[in-house]
Formats: sequence, C-alpha cells, structure tokens
Amino acid sequence: MQRTFIQVLAIAAMLTMGGQPVAAQKKVQKVQKTVKQTKKKNKITMSEEAFINDLMSKMTLKEKIGQLSQYVGRELLTGPQSETLSDSLLKEGMIGSVLNIAGVKQLRALQERNMEVSRLKIPILFAFDIIHGYKTIFPTPLAESCSWDLDLMYRTAKAAAVEASSAGIHWTFAPMVDVARDPRWGRIVEGAGEDTYLGCKVAEARVKGFQWNLWQPNSVLACAKHFAAYGAPQAGRDYAPVDMSISTLAETYLPPYKACIDAGVQTFMTAFNDINGMPASGSKWLLTDLLRNQWGFKGFVVSDWNAVIQLKTQGVTEDDAGAAIMALNAGLDMDMTDGLYNAHIEEAVKQGKVSMATVDESVRRILSVKFKLGLFEDPYRFLDEKREKETVKSKELMDLALEASHKSMVLLKNDKNILPLSKSIRRIALIGPLANDQNELMGSWKARGEKEDVITVLQGLKEKLGASTVIDYVRGCDWSKPDKSEFDKAVAAARQADVVIAVMGEKALFSGESRSRAYLNLPGVQEDLLEALKTAGKPIVSVLMNGRPLALPRVSKAVDAILEAWFLGTRSGHAVADVLFGDYNPSGKLTASFLYAEGQIPNHYNYKRSGRPGDMEHSSTVRHIDLKNANFYPFGYGLSYTRYDYAPFQCADTFDANGKLTVSVNVTNSGNYDGEEIVQVYVADKVASMVRPVKELKGFKKVFIKKGETVKVDIELDSRELGFWTNDMKYVVEPGEFTVMVGPNSEDLQAKTVRLN
Repeated sequence: MQRTFIQVLAIAAMLTMGGQPVAAQKKVQKVQKTVKQTKKKNKITMSEEAFINDLMSKMTLKEKIGQLSQYVGRELLTGPQSETLSDSLLKEGMIGSVLNIAGVKQLRALQERNMEVSRLKIPILFAFDIIHGYKTIFPTPLAESCSWDLDLMYRTAKAAAVEASSAGIHWTFAPMVDVARDPRWGRIVEGAGEDTYLGCKVAEARVKGFQWNLWQPNSVLACAKHFAAYGAPQAGRDYAPVDMSISTLAETYLPPYKACIDAGVQTFMTAFNDINGMPASGSKWLLTDLLRNQWGFKGFVVSDWNAVIQLKTQGVTEDDAGAAIMALNAGLDMDMTDGLYNAHIEEAVKQGKVSMATVDESVRRILSVKFKLGLFEDPYRFLDEKREKETVKSKELMDLALEASHKSMVLLKNDKNILPLSKSIRRIALIGPLANDQNELMGSWKARGEKEDVITVLQGLKEKLGASTVIDYVRGCDWSKPDKSEFDKAVAAARQADVVIAVMGEKALFSGESRSRAYLNLPGVQEDLLEALKTAGKPIVSVLMNGRPLALPRVSKAVDAILEAWFLGTRSGHAVADVLFGDYNPSGKLTASFLYAEGQIPNHYNYKRSGRPGDMEHSSTVRHIDLKNANFYPFGYGLSYTRYDYAPFQCADTFDANGKLTVSVNVTNSGNYDGEEIVQVYVADKVASMVRPVKELKGFKKVFIKKGETVKVDIELDSRELGFWTNDMKYVVEPGEFTVMVGPNSEDLQAKTVRLN
C-alpha cells in the first residue's frame, strides 16, 4: 500500500507518543537500533572520491535517478499541484531531496523512515525557501537592498541560515539575483533592483552569508536563481519569454550569477523562461557551455518548480519523456517536484537517449554535497531539538531584524520637515489597511513566519508613546475592494488629530511569484482615501508598504511626507515608530526607480544614449509628448532628517588600463541629526565602439557622519570594470575619456572628465 507523507508522519508521531502499544514500542526500538547501526557503519575513513565511487558501484540505475529527484513533502505549495512524497518512493530509493518541510521533529521522522526502509540508506537533502528569514522575518530583499549595507545583508543571510539550519534545513533557494528593470514584475520584491553593479555586490554578500560556515550544521547551502535573465519577462508578466541582444544579456543580466560563483555558491536554479527562444531549463548552452565550461561552476543545478515538465508546454518537446531527456542532457541535475526523471530517465538510458555517463555525473554532484555536509556519517547532523529551541526567534535574531528594518526604509518626501514627529504629540489618526495587520507585513515568501510574532504599526506606536498620546485607529478601506463606507469615520478621526499617519500599500501577495501588476498605483480606493483625508486640513504622513516601486503622483500630492517602508517583517511596527519619531534617522536609498506612469517602463536610470536625446529643445527627441523624461524618484534617491553637503570631488586626470582611480569627496553633515549617507560614484564612457549608457553605478560607500562633522570619503574605481560586452560575448575595455560623477543619487551629480590610457 502506498502511503502519503502525511500518513508517514502520523505513524511517526504515534510511535513517539507516550503510552504506545507494544507493537509500536518495538517499532520505535527497531528504528533507534537502525539509526545507531547506520551511524556506526558510516564512520567514514576513505576520501570523498573513493566513498562515492564505492557507493555508486552499489547503486542501481533507478536508485541513481532517484538522487536526481526532488519532491514536495507537504501541502505548502510554491507552484502548481505536483506529485507529493510517498512511502513507496522512500522504499525504492527514488528521493534525493525534499522541500517544504521544516522543524527537527518532522525532518527526523522523515529521515528515520528513509534510513529504515531504503536499501542503501542515502540521506535525504532538506530544502526550503528561506528568502528573507525562517521564523524571524527580515525585510524583503528589495527592501533590504535599499540599505546599501553589504555587511548587513551578509549578517541577515547568516542569521537566516543559522535559524533555518537549527530547524533541520540543509539548503535554501536563495538568493534571487535577477536584475529587474520592470516594476510590473512581481518578483522584483525578491532581488536587489535594477542595477547590475549593485546586484553583484548584494549577490556576493548574501551567498557568503547563507554559506558563512559552509558544510557545518549552522549554515545552509545557497542557490543562485533564476538562471538566466528571469527578471526581464515581456510586459513584466511572470514566466513570459525573454528576448534581448546577447550583449545586453552578458552585460546586464548575467554578471550577478557569475558573482555568485565567485562567492562560492554551491547550487543554481534554472528559470522558467526562454531566452531568445532557448528554454532556460533545457539549454545546453546555458547550463553546460556557459555555466560549467566557461564559468567553472562545480556544484549542481536544480530546476524550478515543475520547470522540466513545462518544457513540453513551451513547445520544445512533444512529451514528458522528451522534457526529462532534454533537461538532463542540457545539464539540469535535479528535477524539482514533477517526477519526470524518475518516470522516464531509466528507459531513456536503455534507449541510448541519455548516456550513463550523464546520469553518473549528475549523481556524483549531488552525492558530493551530501558527503561534504557530513550526512553519510550522521544523517541527523542538523537535527538537534535543543539547538532549535534556543535559536529560533532568539533575541539576537529579533534585534538584527529591527536593525535591518531601520536601515531598509527610504524617506521619499518630507515637506516642511514634518518628520520626525514630536513625542509630545497629543492625538494621532492612524488610518489604513496595513496599520494593524500582522499577516501582511511579512511580505511574500514568509517561510515559517507566524503573524502572532509581528509587531504592527499600531502596536509600535502604542509602545513608543504610551498612554499620553491618543491613537484613533480606523482601517478606512481594503486593498482592492471599492468600499468607501469607512471614509467618513477616517476623516472625522483626522479632524480631531494633530497629525494623520496613513499606512497603505499592497497586500503581501500583490507581489511575488505570479503576482505581476499592470497598474502600479496604490490598489483599490486607497488614493481616494488619502484625498479625502486631505480635506481634514491636518498634516499627513504616508507610510507605504509594498513589494515593488509604485507610481506615486497622486499620493505625493495628497500628503506631506512619504516613508517607503516596504515589507519589513517581524519587527515592522517598532522600526516604523522609531523612524517616525526620530529615534532612527532614515538612511535608505532606492535601488529601483519610482516612475510617474506605467507607460515609461522600462524606466531604469542607466538607459543607453540616443542620437536624439530627450533633453533636446525641438520635438523630434526620445520622449513621450505627455510626460517628461524623468523618474518620479530616481535610482539612489533617499532623504534624511539631516543635510549632507558635498564639496567638489577630487581624482586624477588619468589612470591606467590595469589600475585604479581613487575618487575623494568631503561630505559635511550640516544638519541637526547624526546619520548615514550613501555616497555614489557613476561613470559614463564618452566614446566607445558600441552605444553606451548615459551613466552607470561603479562605486559607493555608506558612511556615518555626526552632525557638524566633515568626513573624507574615498572610493576606488577599478579600470577593469569600465568595459562592456560585445554581441559575440567578448569583454573589452577601451581607452579614452570617461565622465566620472559623484553625488547622493543618480541625478544630483558633480562631473569630471578623466582619461583611461
């Protein structure tokens, strides 16, 4: 009889209950004996190569293919319904990895069952989507990228790894390093925004954070995804085709994946899309020629959810068998959830459509990871209930979540310095659908986060201000429903208040996978509510929580201040309250441009030059006739409660092709608050053999400056990073004149011409 995984867990739970029947007690003793024998037997003294060679000599073809197959272990789906884990698959040794189960008790029960019933006792690799935290939820990756704090991003990835591994997880499907230049695309929330240079730095930090103590039970394997160019789908619709020049692919979209390899990433995940007609999950050019042969990647590649079977839907193969054959031959080692390798590869080998060498090579990669993790010596190495209890949601993790939340927020508008608010304020009207919603503040991909742990803005304000300040909370409206029945109540509260704090934005699952939006204004009637609140005549502070850049002209017209809070996770309310009342001076800056209207897309700052640039006086220019060529809030933009003054920057007039150029600028904090400033350096190649962008980020530094203090900031430019990729995928650095630009964002810049010899 075939058992589902839920039945297996139910049996395991029964066997570990007190007062179990005699038969059950014997079952427990048998399992425990098997575990002890396995540990003793698997005391490994031989080398990895010798051990794997010996093991593979004992494996049947079916068991080898099983190592290439991953199954979902519970109803927590991240894609369409797929074949789930069953007891018979365990018995036949047809499972290499399981995803979406977490917690020491559950994983121990599964691993014990595997070690009891499988012939060769090969441990299962446990995976989970730990995107921005396990149970302690940090800001979403797009939010955190706005901190421009690479050390912070390393530390939050490390913290997530420590927490997740304490719950038995070996492997996370992160970081997502897709460059995203279309805010309609819902998965922009998972990455570092629109810039390749910054994206590479963030990718490196997060890989090193997840793998901070690689192969040890307090670290996890990282997975670079989604290979490749998944962040550039047509019309911003998830899963849509990608069509671009080879030079754009090489220059803009591929570098963050290569940065992951350089940082030591152990696994890659393929994308759903095709690139110029090549299906990413079935492309030998991408997965073997480029990833392995050119870039030297040594780890293994896993598909995204059901991506193998979807090769058939893409029309590049006739049937399921053809999809499995295409993917494995291309270099896709592990098939996630659809079961096609187990179903078809054995027969494909017999027919000569897949070589035994291809199967063995992929199996060896996966066994190598399990060996390095120490799972053959101790399959339960990550399964320590005491450590799990001490680690999950610890004070250290919660404190880091608060720090990350502070640094991720971006102050977009602050007319008449309305912020920070005074703590002596007597009455606040707190309005909006996100002001007191614990669930939504975690954002998409919340792993095992629990809403009961989340601090809302209402809670945060109450804890901050105490009983001396009256807070009138009115939800006001929903995210998408047209109901305006609470408008009058909200306006009445506003009239009685000293200030209105309107907490609005998107529902968590308005961004994320398969959550593309055509319209990027605040959804529903939220903008109507802001305009109604404006009639009360009181100052309005808008706190925005969203997973993508939004079109904010109506919002900005209605309010006095805008704090972009994104989705901050567990400590949301504490962090927002700290910023609103001046206990933290906001320092974040945008990593994705905010537009006026959807018709501007793509609206990234580093667009390529035109022969008729948009700043020409006559009408025949690159422009829309009904909207100026500008973003509403540009890349790199963010305000502070203090003011930073930049002196003229200094650098040499020339530098060598193999050298570095030091750019120095004195920055003075001339305001009344200590704070952190993000100094940015951009470069433009004035004359090149291919059309080049108007500017590109090539360096930055985040510095703390006390009020009244002047700090000298030095940023090095590496001449090797001033080149570009040609359409035959050759990287060239051409001598000549470059414009170097320094400033607080991508628009407000000083400029100087230098020559690269």
